[in-house]
Amino acid sequence: MRSISSIMRKTLIIFILFILAGTLPADAQRFYSGNEYGFTFGGSQYFGDLNDNYGFHTIHPAVGVFVRTPFNPYISLKGMINYTQVSYDDKYNTNPFEHLRNLNFTSNIYELATTAEFNFFRYSTGELGSRFTPYLTGGIGVFYYNPYTNLNGTKYYLRPLGTEGQNAGNTGSKYHSIAVCFPIGAGVKWWVRPGLNLGFEIVDRLTTTDYLDDVSGTYAGADKFANNPIALALQDRSAAIEPNAPLGRAGKQRGDASTFDQYLMAMFTVSFQFKVYRCPGYLKKGFLL
Repeated sequence: MRSISSIMRKTLIIFILFILAGTLPADAQRFYSGNEYGFTFGGSQYFGDLNDNYGFHTIHPAVGVFVRTPFNPYISLKGMINYTQVSYDDKYNTNPFEHLRNLNFTSNIYELATTAEFNFFRYSTGELGSRFTPYLTGGIGVFYYNPYTNLNGTKYYLRPLGTEGQNAGNTGSKYHSIAVCFPIGAGVKWWVRPGLNLGFEIVDRLTTTDYLDDVSGTYAGADKFANNPIALALQDRSAAIEPNAPLGRAGKQRGDASTFDQYLMAMFTVSFQFKVYRCPGYLKKGFLL
């Protein structure tokens, strides 16, 4: 009888505690998973040999998805997949040489990157005193690009044409369609309700290629394209502006090989965290006091 009575008392105590727990405010019972699952949208702008004065004439839409994992309320890691386009046209340049050069390009960008975020203030969704923070971010990624242009209404991809003599033995200027980038920037984020986070960030991608725009070094000279009339027409388009004095002499500057290209992305972020009934990992480790 004692054992049954003991069991009944314990059951009653558990039942009473359960009822009391049901009367507590929701935030006292619920926690949110550490991982955030979200999407981004905004715009991008390319900077490089065709846009060396940092103009914003060719902003393109940009979208992405990401997963953010906080290690504690100050440091988190984000993995992301992004898509955008980049482009530019020498018609926007006021420099006489660049305007006469008359080159242009467009490229799709498919990016896979990982960045670390360093919060200025303590940030934890659902915690009233940790609702907002600016942050710095930096990391590494890889991206696919393949610049193209149009000639007489026809689209041509530029890399296979070797517009700087790559197909005529100028092996030093050959480039691949995949390159590394180093995202670096800053942003702000805040939670508008537990489990729902909003943010905005501006992150520049420093790349390891100078051929995002298919322009880097010098003109190879018309004789290098004797067997490829399309490459000949696209490597030097200055004759369309000045027929009597085209630029494309062998060895003449075409771009600036001393610097790599960049693209900047300004993105709004929306992320979600799912409810769980256990403390997130960093709470167990004692970071939340």
